[in-house]
Amino acid sequence: MTTTATSRATAAARGDARASGTAAHGSRKAARRRQLAACAVLMTPFFLLLLTVFLIPVGTAVSLSFFSDDQPGLGFGPERTVFVGLRSYAAVLTDPTFLSGLGTVALYCLIYIPLMVIGALALALLLDSGVVRLRSWAQLGLFLPHAVPGIIAALIWLYLYTPGISPVIELLGKADITVDFLGVHTVLPSIVNIALWSNLGYNMVVFYAALQAVPREVIEASVVDGAGPVRTALLVKTPLVRSSIVVVGMFTLIWALQLFTEPMLLSQSSPMINSRFSPSMYIYDAAFTRNNYSLAAAASVVLLMCTIALSYGITRWTSRAGSAEEAAR
Repeated sequence: MTTTATSRATAAARGDARASGTAAHGSRKAARRRQLAACAVLMTPFFLLLLTVFLIPVGTAVSLSFFSDDQPGLGFGPERTVFVGLRSYAAVLTDPTFLSGLGTVALYCLIYIPLMVIGALALALLLDSGVVRLRSWAQLGLFLPHAVPGIIAALIWLYLYTPGISPVIELLGKADITVDFLGVHTVLPSIVNIALWSNLGYNMVVFYAALQAVPREVIEASVVDGAGPVRTALLVKTPLVRSSIVVVGMFTLIWALQLFTEPMLLSQSSPMINSRFSPSMYIYDAAFTRNNYSLAAAASVVLLMCTIALSYGITRWTSRAGSAEEAAR
């Protein structure tokens, strides 16, 4: 009898354990479903925005690039949309003006991106070091140009670059210094100057926020070890904000590849800037001057592919460099 009672008690305990396990599994599944539902609700606005402002426009551009409006016969018939395949892409990639625009933007990136990243990081390190007094006012003064719309900023600098009305050129002329800011060798640096003036303060704020997250114990330890302010900034603080440097560099590259506003406005006063100065201006000219939407769409897709390839290359290079650095440690 004792054995039978024990067996019954054991079976009952196993049944209770199985029931509690089933209940726990069911509660975990319910919690998992609630988490997935919450994630779906929170991610829905992002995916709707991605679909609206990126995927649909890109799909439309790709579709337009494969079709063109042609007239049959000797050109007397009505226009009809026909499939042209890769003809528009071939026209874009063999167009010397488009390739020249790509070269101009590449040179612009080589000048602008290092100046932007190094300048913004230097200003952020200077503010973080405590050398600059009235730090909040300094940040506000450096950030204010970014609050000025790009078109207004380009118009301001166009006024300062134009001979006859520019007080800067007049002041330099009194000192027997002649500078043509819109000349063949100076127009690109002038565009770089406008972009730096507009965006340097914004990126400085990004770096400064990253520097504020650096543990103070690490900085104090470097000071105890005898590192000076410059050495601490370069060898301690800068490596710790490496991810922010990569992000700023990548977004600066993406923005630079879309160069449009500054040269478009400066072209009104400089013959050195034509209507196809940059790829974005080439796309604008093809679409709204020549009414060749297939060519404009193909050029847009080519520019998008260049942007994606360069962004992916930077991401892969920085991730490998970070992995190698961690392995070395």
